[in-house]
Amino acid sequence: MIRTLGEVRIADVRAQLGAELFTRVAGPDGERHRDRIHGRPGPRWFEPGSPIIEVHADASMFVGGIRALLLQSLHPAAMRAVSEHSGYRGDMWGRLARTSRFLAVTTFGHVEDAEQAVAAVRSIHDRVRGMMPDGTPYAASDPHLLAWVHVAEVDSFLRAHRAYGARPLDQTGRDTYVAQTAEVARRLGVVDPPTTEAALAELLAAYRPELRGTPEAREAVFRLLVLPPLPVAARLPYAALTAAAVGLMPRWSRLPLRLPWLPVTERTLVPVLGKGMTGTIRWALGDLPTQPQD
Repeated sequence: MIRTLGEVRIADVRAQLGAELFTRVAGPDGERHRDRIHGRPGPRWFEPGSPIIEVHADASMFVGGIRALLLQSLHPAAMRAVSEHSGYRGDMWGRLARTSRFLAVTTFGHVEDAEQAVAAVRSIHDRVRGMMPDGTPYAASDPHLLAWVHVAEVDSFLRAHRAYGARPLDQTGRDTYVAQTAEVARRLGVVDPPTTEAALAELLAAYRPELRGTPEAREAVFRLLVLPPLPVAARLPYAALTAAAVGLMPRWSRLPLRLPWLPVTERTLVPVLGKGMTGTIRWALGDLPTQPQD
């Protein structure tokens, strides 16, 4: 089959954009990890086509990931642990790559690789300890703190997929997704994680009295939204993703994090931008393999 010059150029643009996106998210050694995650034959924790596969393989995760970071920053202990023990100030993309790799391994990878990834994260959590400004100790391995990080992440991924996913889940699918993510959460040390969308919302609401905007949280938000380590050409597409993520944040979270609230824009322009960017990412990256390749 002979392709026209225009088709060749479009294919080149798609390949270049896809490679750039993949490197940003997965890191410079992402291809090696991808080959092992998707190519190693053997049992997985989750069946191909199940809700967790659908959600975590979709481009809406770009929006959901940003929202998760914004929402998680509202817990003072979680944010202080990140501020004191994470390299997000100087290595934002490295932290993103490690997080995305963990999600990929536990969602798509061989059970042995998934178990090793969980063990590695638990080992790191055991070493992350410190003091809050009032002298209260915190520990990343605290089940209560782990549960907050988990529910903020799951809620963000689910909301982003519902708004921008290629095939949004129905109620049964959303409940199954929450239950499947709970399987990973238990292995990480979360006690009794929610297994339905309603239980997820209930637990999120229970954390409200603990949440507030701290100086560390506002610094992290500023770096994430205003000063991302990106070339100038990538700032506008990234701004569309961040606008979509902010648009999914609850109204009560805006003031503590100094986030804008523009209801008319968020009902009209922001969804168009979000759908346009996630559609472009989906086009550039193509279909993600969800089972071992022969």
